[in-house]
Amino acid sequence: MARYLSLDWIDELTSAVTRSESLTSAAAGRSFGVTQVVTDGPEGEVVYHLQVNGTASFGAGPAEPEHVRFVQDWDTAVAVATGAVNAQEAFIKGRIVLYGDVQVVVDNQPVFAALAAVFDAVRPTTEYH
Repeated sequence: MARYLSLDWIDELTSAVTRSESLTSAAAGRSFGVTQVVTDGPEGEVVYHLQVNGTASFGAGPAEPEHVRFVQDWDTAVAVATGAVNAQEAFIKGRIVLYGDVQVVVDNQPVFAALAAVFDAVRPTTEYH
């Protein structure tokens, strides 16, 4: 089992993103970068990204170019990742802060929905502590 937000977990997600046919399909014809920053975790601050350039890729570090950046603390990230808190609810309550072009998020909902399915697939093999 990989610990949530560890490099092993990021590697697992990277592989799962590459294998996802629905994410590949949703990413076709799209181009944007999203950076996720999680603060106050057991390993300090963790930064990872989703890069879409006709295909989707996932990895450690910031997106380049970055169109959107989400920032949240460890507790919020774990709550959203485990389904204890809805991401939209966390955003509305200010627990997730968005920087950049919100229209990118709106216009690319099919990509985010397909990515959510990838996260769901790795959840059973992830440790959240």
